[in-house]
Amino acid sequence: MNPLIGKTAPHFQVEAVSGNGEFFKVDLNDYKNKWLVLFFYPLDFTFVCPTEITGFSKRHDEFKQLNAEVLGGSTDSVYSHKAWLKDLSELKYPLFSDITRTMSRDYGVLLEDKGIALRGTFIIDPEGILRYALYQDPGVGRSVTETLRVLQALQTGERCPLEWKAGEKTLGKN
Repeated sequence: MNPLIGKTAPHFQVEAVSGNGEFFKVDLNDYKNKWLVLFFYPLDFTFVCPTEITGFSKRHDEFKQLNAEVLGGSTDSVYSHKAWLKDLSELKYPLFSDITRTMSRDYGVLLEDKGIALRGTFIIDPEGILRYALYQDPGVGRSVTETLRVLQALQTGERCPLEWKAGEKTLGKN
């Protein structure tokens, strides 16, 4: 069952590796009072995934300016992530390991027959409420620009029309 927009985001506590290679535990509660952009990708050492992972890192400062943290990960181990970091260079956010597949199941991205996650992007508000969910085919990379746009729109607390961009007129309160 997929998590529902407007409801509490599924809790998680998993191992992660920081952008400089240090291991630590990460918990959804660590992000209280901040926005969280959580994304899943299929596997380390693949073709599309590094473009997304480095793309989020290049735009990390824009997320920070919006009081948002970025957390990405897959069903690979933290050791695989750490080894991959040598190819990716230092990231500005951590990569989580969902080696048990529990988090991927809870967020509805697990491809059970393959044991890997779809591409899934989630935005969780500072109170832990799921505000955005996007699921897509593993062969197509997501848009960091669109993720930032949606985050900015959600932060207005108002209805935002098609192609709305920060600074443009909204359609009023939800």
